[in-house]
Amino acid sequence: MRKIISILILGILLMPLLAQEKSIPYTQADRDRLVRVETKIEGQDKRFDDMNNRFDDMNKRIDDLNQSMILGFSKADERMNRMESNMYSFFMWGFGIVIMSIMGLIGFIIYDRRTALNLIERKIDEVISGLKAISKINPEIKEALKQTALW
Repeated sequence: MRKIISILILGILLMPLLAQEKSIPYTQADRDRLVRVETKIEGQDKRFDDMNNRFDDMNKRIDDLNQSMILGFSKADERMNRMESNMYSFFMWGFGIVIMSIMGLIGFIIYDRRTALNLIERKIDEVISGLKAISKINPEIKEALKQTALW
């Protein structure tokens, strides 16, 4: 039994050596495939180089556009400043008109009140003068006017 176990262990240990002995044949077809793969990779490298050149050209164009836009911004700033001053004057005129309208409305209200009060005062004066005329005839009305300080 020991012999069988030792042979099995020895066989298990020597098996990897047998697997390493086998060589993989490298044929002419494999070489041709490798050459084709290398040419395809070189073609891809050329395409990537072309794409890198295109990206560099695009970056240059973008830089040129940015430079022209920076120069154009000074003109745009002038236009914005003019528009801002126009809007400022527009709002100032608008606020001035609104404030003047409010002041005019307040003035009209005061004028209208005084005019209405003048009419009422005249009517009250007429009523009091009528009562004074009647009080000459009737002493009770004269006493009532004296108590209310209208005599």
